[in-house]
Amino acid sequence: MSKDYEPNIVAFLCNWCSYAGADLAGTSRVQYPPNINIIRVMCTGRVNPLFLVNAFQQGADSVLVSGCHPGDCHYMEGNFYARRRFTLMKELLEFIGVDPRRVNMSWVSASEGGKFKDVVEKLVKDAKDTGPFEQFRRNKINW
Repeated sequence: MSKDYEPNIVAFLCNWCSYAGADLAGTSRVQYPPNINIIRVMCTGRVNPLFLVNAFQQGADSVLVSGCHPGDCHYMEGNFYARRRFTLMKELLEFIGVDPRRVNMSWVSASEGGKFKDVVEKLVKDAKDTGPFEQFRRNKINW
């Protein structure tokens, strides 16, 4: 691995809290690493566990699912469903050999731009420590 390695992180962010927190960090000019690719979802409860596998297949080195704090979900219980699915998916990925530091979940509210920055910095540090993820990458097809 070269010294210039920069990880690719895919983040599934809840529209009502975590995405708004990321937006607050941006509008407040809080500096955080640019390694994160954000996908806005209406609720983390709608994140299919296969989205994580697909992100790894498409070249992600780490994945984040971030939503409202438990009990503050815009859709009442969506983040509880997400937490349950996420726990099972993380255990399954760890069982097949994926470093658990590559699969992350956080709770960031709309007013926590600084916390979003801290989450991203930790993700980038962990991804750099674990190195590039090659295990699930799809082979390119030349037609």
